[in-house]
Amino acid sequence: MRILGINALFHDPAAALVVDGRTVAAGEEERFSRRKHGKRPVPFSAWELPELSARWCLEHAGLRPEDLDAVTYSFDPALARPAADLGLFDPWDPLRLEYARRAPEFLAEALPGLDPAKVVFVPHHIAHAASAGPASPHPDSAVLVLDGRGEAASHLAGRFHDGKLDTLAAQALPDSLGLVYEELTEHLGFLRSSDEYKVMALASYGTPRFLDRLREHVHATGDGGFRAHGVDWTAFAPPRGKDEPWTRDHADLAASCQAALEEVLLDLAHWLHREAGGDALAMAGGVALNCVANSRIAAQGPYRHVWVQPAAGDAGTALGGALYLAAGEGAVLEPMTGADLGRGWSDEELRHWLQEAAVPYERPDDIAEAVAEELARDGVVAWFQGRSEYGPRALGHRSLLAHPGRAGNLERLNRVKGREEFRPVAPMVLAERAHELFHGPIPSPYMLFVHDVHPDWRERIPAVVHVDGTARIQTVDERREPLVARMLRGFERRTGLPVVVNTSLNTAGRPMVDDPRDALECFGSAPVDLLAIGPYAVRRGRAYA
Repeated sequence: MRILGINALFHDPAAALVVDGRTVAAGEEERFSRRKHGKRPVPFSAWELPELSARWCLEHAGLRPEDLDAVTYSFDPALARPAADLGLFDPWDPLRLEYARRAPEFLAEALPGLDPAKVVFVPHHIAHAASAGPASPHPDSAVLVLDGRGEAASHLAGRFHDGKLDTLAAQALPDSLGLVYEELTEHLGFLRSSDEYKVMALASYGTPRFLDRLREHVHATGDGGFRAHGVDWTAFAPPRGKDEPWTRDHADLAASCQAALEEVLLDLAHWLHREAGGDALAMAGGVALNCVANSRIAAQGPYRHVWVQPAAGDAGTALGGALYLAAGEGAVLEPMTGADLGRGWSDEELRHWLQEAAVPYERPDDIAEAVAEELARDGVVAWFQGRSEYGPRALGHRSLLAHPGRAGNLERLNRVKGREEFRPVAPMVLAERAHELFHGPIPSPYMLFVHDVHPDWRERIPAVVHVDGTARIQTVDERREPLVARMLRGFERRTGLPVVVNTSLNTAGRPMVDDPRDALECFGSAPVDLLAIGPYAVRRGRAYA
């Protein structure tokens, strides 16, 4: 059974290919088109499809559109209701729904040879849920989905058993934790449906002094649902202009909203556990990218295991839709073993790219050791290895690396990337060493939790310690990532530190680097000392002498 999954309607368009229950490929359109998030989440762009990523998925598997058994689209217009009936102000929403209804025709146009009758609509939150439960290491698990909106709801709680989903609760719109957080993002001067993670980072600089008042609008109802709408943000803090400095009121408002979100999520997790039992929870939806909230669920919730889909946002519904249909057709689904589902190149292909770019390069005996040496000298390294990641996190395939023991490297990397000064960077550490430095859910291979940094280590790795004493770590399994592990060991031999700074290989406002041209362009435009691309090293002093 060959199923192509498509996410397109709201934001983060993506495609994923599942063959006989196995995930073969998945990619986000932004990595191909070089438009951040693929498109803006407005009704006028709802017709746009992930054409480039869909074609790549098929090409990667050696398939043509006519070879597909089905194509899933992660929104079911038959379940939707007019925005006004949902309590939402969106006068152009009928346009979005019309585009959704016509998706089979649009897909047949984008993928010549595809029979539009093969397009199957999968409800949005079911696609989210199927991206989490069946893909997790615990296939029989409870599942919690929270985002901005689907057809008529903003939440789903249920349980997967033998590949089948039993839905236990869903919160109807207009109540939406995702939309509340989006509204705050816009109020604080950031880009809505894009920069919510900046609000999470800013929250660490504030105190939740508005929490009691905010609870009037954002709270759990005790029955598996919640209330979340109607907040007058100006009653707490004035709106911040895009280029204006943030104030204590802004930080305190971010902290208050973050605390309210965490309270509701904890209540929902406890309710779900009472209803469904079990010791494993899988999470998806854009709200599940809030790693601070995830950590609180892991620490204070009722579940022994909490797993979050690495592409928890709408991009992940491309995979979830395909997995859901595959399970319905009787396929045995394989859990995800990593997020490296995107494009990759052979050593020979990379060498050809470098020769075409006419940049001087070398092939050291071991690129991992060469990078460890450069990092020990306090160089910044662009790391381009293997297949690209599916989801918003750089997980050792498309990364910027640096020395964690230099406190100034946080400011340095934020300058390199053109980011706000309050944004943290993350540590990468071998899984078997993580417990020596960090307290929290371990392993944490997808950077979706935050961890307390042990006091003895905070002064030793200051570049990766956030203002609140935490770090969003990535643990590295040597069996899956032998090259990264070798680099980490080489760095520790030289410095005594088992940690390397890891942040995404991109600059502000641009998608993460995906192909070799992207890597070379980023290296050429940013003050990076070494580009490690496959087994090859390009050094700034030689390339730009």
